[in-house]
Amino acid sequence: MNFTRTLAGDLRKAVNRRRRHGRWKFLRGFFKNPVMVGSVVPSSRILIDKMLEPVDWQTCRLFIEYGPGVGTFTREILDRLHPDARLIAIDTNEDFIAHLKEEIDDPRLIAVHGSAANVEEIVADHGFDMADYVVSGLPFSTLPPGLGDTIGRATANVIAPGGAFLVYQFSPKVRQFLQPHFDRIDSGFEWRNIPPATLFWAWRS
Repeated sequence: MNFTRTLAGDLRKAVNRRRRHGRWKFLRGFFKNPVMVGSVVPSSRILIDKMLEPVDWQTCRLFIEYGPGVGTFTREILDRLHPDARLIAIDTNEDFIAHLKEEIDDPRLIAVHGSAANVEEIVADHGFDMADYVVSGLPFSTLPPGLGDTIGRATANVIAPGGAFLVYQFSPKVRQFLQPHFDRIDSGFEWRNIPPATLFWAWRS
């Protein structure tokens, strides 16, 4: 009985250590490049569930994530993703990509050090034509001039008809980068996240 309690306690300590390690990496990534990281706090489970709710997981075969950080969204996507599907996670921060490769042992995950602006090239380099969904928490309001529109256009080009660009932001400015390239934009708001976030689902018809 004592052995069981000791083992359970050791497991809890190990999980807590990994969580603290992940949070520290996230904070370090933010301070290293705050322009490319939207918040000092990883997204909440409530926001993740709401953001991913419209996804058709049965038909999705390629999902793309911009700015995965320490994998808060990444793990939730993989939990829902079809066994035959793939997730390409793209981040400009090498530390985050190394962390994903080290911490997530899943053959469906392809972690890429690169820019969302080059998503078309990245998708082609990995043997795919188009993606079904793309999710992003990149802070469009603070990106360098011209980069937001480049990412919006490249993302629209890479999403198959019927797919969507899922974007969560702390500023509504992102709509101006989505509107020229997508046929329909649905929006929502999640005040229970810290900080509260505006959500967009930009669809290709």
